[in-house]
Amino acid sequence: MNQDNLIEIRDLSVEFVTGDHHHRVVNNVSFDIKRGETIALVGESGSGKSVTAHSILRLLPYPLARHPSGTIDYAGQDLLTLKEKTIRHIRGNRIAMIFQEPMTSLNPLHSIEKQINEVLGLHKGLQGKVATQRTLELLDLVGIPEPHKRLKALPHELSGGQRQRVMIAMALANEPELLIADEPTTALDVTVQLKILELLKELQARLGMALLLISHDLNLVRRIAHRVCVMQKGCIVEQADCETLFQSPQHPYTQELLAAEPSGGPASNDVGPPLLEVDDLKVWFPIKKGFLRNTVDYVKAVDGINFSLPQGQTLGIVGESGSGKSTLGLAILRLIASKGGIRFEGQQLDKLTQQQVRPLRREMQVVFQDPFGSLSPRMCVSEIVGEGLRIHKMGTPAEQEAAIIAALKEVGLDPESRHRYPHEFSGGQRQRIAIARALVLKP
Repeated sequence: MNQDNLIEIRDLSVEFVTGDHHHRVVNNVSFDIKRGETIALVGESGSGKSVTAHSILRLLPYPLARHPSGTIDYAGQDLLTLKEKTIRHIRGNRIAMIFQEPMTSLNPLHSIEKQINEVLGLHKGLQGKVATQRTLELLDLVGIPEPHKRLKALPHELSGGQRQRVMIAMALANEPELLIADEPTTALDVTVQLKILELLKELQARLGMALLLISHDLNLVRRIAHRVCVMQKGCIVEQADCETLFQSPQHPYTQELLAAEPSGGPASNDVGPPLLEVDDLKVWFPIKKGFLRNTVDYVKAVDGINFSLPQGQTLGIVGESGSGKSTLGLAILRLIASKGGIRFEGQQLDKLTQQQVRPLRREMQVVFQDPFGSLSPRMCVSEIVGEGLRIHKMGTPAEQEAAIIAALKEVGLDPESRHRYPHEFSGGQRQRIAIARALVLKP
């Protein structure tokens, strides 16, 4: 093993076994991770990036997953052949991971303090006030505002971006040699993304920590990575240093990937009549204290919002995590209580009962931020995408099945996969399922 390399991956393959069917998702992948280096895995959702990363820590659903070939050499040991007891000392300690979906990675029943303290106690032996003080330092490091007030918070009480910051704090707690970051800044606003990137760079310089970055964000990769591996259909089709790859990509897929990077265009001047109008919308959450739980103040999540959205137009709502963007969306859909006027297609939604609003839900669909949290693990893809069709009694069973297949094709998923369950897909593929569920009703 080369002394400069922290990890050497050779001919790694991964198969998922379902009955007699063997589905290969990673095929003979080889690359090195050098000490102190940032290497990025890029490619479309379902290309095998996350499966490759999870293989390093043996986090795949064994024995449903198997490795027909390959080795992962770390400190003279093949991680694929280590006993479970041995690799537990490596996971979260020497090699840590930031997962793609924090809501499903954090325990919903435990406070933020308890979950980070658990990591510190398990690997560092820190307990009590010493562990809590270190937890406060970590939360402050990743940009959680007023961290002392967040210690007792449960995951659902934080915004999506704040939950992701907690995950980053947990991963950095033991100052690992390798940090695997699976879409680490997806849920973060631009200003916090920059702070997190600077933090990761600082820790790399101080600890000599290597970083394996999995990302769809090519701008992020361009700014932070030293080398890039491009994956397509389970194979690495090109790998090169960052500057070379972005300036002169060689493989046709890499060229296609870089050409597909979105760029802003001028807004259309052709404005139709307003489809949605919001007037002085407010969502205030009461703060209750004392034995009788009296309301002493309010958290003004949304306070006096006004806008109109013309038919056929796109309106972007931007702001830092926790600024009220998702709350605004939920209020418009009447999924949480609010005050103010909401007019959709000429109907005053705030005056309607829930029973009267229900038929309008076919016209107003939502794609949630966390796809794994919004997809039922007990339903297959066909049932998830077709649920709205069944509720609104749209078409015969045969027509519903045809609509489901068409929606899956529209979002780039293989219709043959419609009998599989959400956990069998990557994070990006799960988001496509959520989009198909919304589009199938033609809102």
